[in-house]
Amino acid sequence: MRIAYVCADPGIPVYGTKGASVHIQDVAGELVRRGHEVEIHAVRLGEHPPADLASVPTWTYPLPVHCSDRERAQGVAASAIAEHLETDTPDLVWERYSLFSTVLARLADTRSVRGILEVNAPLIDEQREHRRLDDEQGALANLREQVRAAAATICVSEPVRAWVEERTGTRRAHTIPNGVDTTRITPVGEEHGRVVVTFVGTLKPWHGVEHLIEARRLATAPWSLRIIGDGPQRPHLEESARRAGIEADFHGSVPPHDMPAHLEGTAIAVAPYPMPKRAADHYFSPLKVYEYMAAGLPVVASSLGQIPDALDGCGVLVPPSDPAALARAIDSLAQDPARRAELGERARHLAVDRHSWSGVVTRALDLVGVRHA
Repeated sequence: MRIAYVCADPGIPVYGTKGASVHIQDVAGELVRRGHEVEIHAVRLGEHPPADLASVPTWTYPLPVHCSDRERAQGVAASAIAEHLETDTPDLVWERYSLFSTVLARLADTRSVRGILEVNAPLIDEQREHRRLDDEQGALANLREQVRAAAATICVSEPVRAWVEERTGTRRAHTIPNGVDTTRITPVGEEHGRVVVTFVGTLKPWHGVEHLIEARRLATAPWSLRIIGDGPQRPHLEESARRAGIEADFHGSVPPHDMPAHLEGTAIAVAPYPMPKRAADHYFSPLKVYEYMAAGLPVVASSLGQIPDALDGCGVLVPPSDPAALARAIDSLAQDPARRAELGERARHLAVDRHSWSGVVTRALDLVGVRHA
């Protein structure tokens, strides 16, 4: 089957290192492994295509420079994608929801193409609260049009599904959490003679890395801190570690296909999300937690949102924004190698059994009646 994966969001480079980029690469890679003819249509491409996608046809549609209205420019770029696909029509469109695209709806209406709309966040609310949204009514109309036309609307969490239903009135949305490529990320070995505690993610306030650094300062057991990722908080976090006398190994951003090598030697993985202003704000599906689990690592994570269900007993939950509790949990695991091994083995099993991208893609394709290649 010929499948067009569409991402008209200018904030997401397909071959980037952020979580959304990893998501696109892993879904596309899983479709390729099944023998489908995959092509990617996106506003931004990025610089690090993995080997399994190197031969995938990819078209980019940059925002038009002549258009000063960024929201309108996004619509123009999305229209260019739709026009291309109307001329060279695929069998299925899998589109990552973005604010000003109706590619899937146009292909459904003009070419009767089946479509999967993948909703990863309540983008209208995010844009209004954290950035700028001038045409909210237009964005809402686009969402409703896309959901109406989609053969299946898949949402990464129950809060996101509830948001889609509330905004569109649909009762045909489905919850399918994020996954992990369990063939790309496999169990890693601990470094001999040293307990390495690793965080992976963009260094932004909503990941709570400052609490991890404070936890290391409060720790009573010996463990080393590794931080994989980059972002606007990095200078502040490095300075905080320096002032606290902590040797933290900042690796910077890493291409997804290089992540397994950077996880090697880790004994404990951490997801120290801070307390959000509202519980409803923690609506995302924790991609990094699934990656930790696939690597066979015991996980210490904040007890928020979807994380307790994802871990299901293969990690240690702590209150968010509580560095002392985080330190105690890591200290306990750092001193108990048998417990680390037990939790890590269980985590790997759950990743393969419940959270693989293979399972995610199977469930999505089942919803639109595509038999498995």
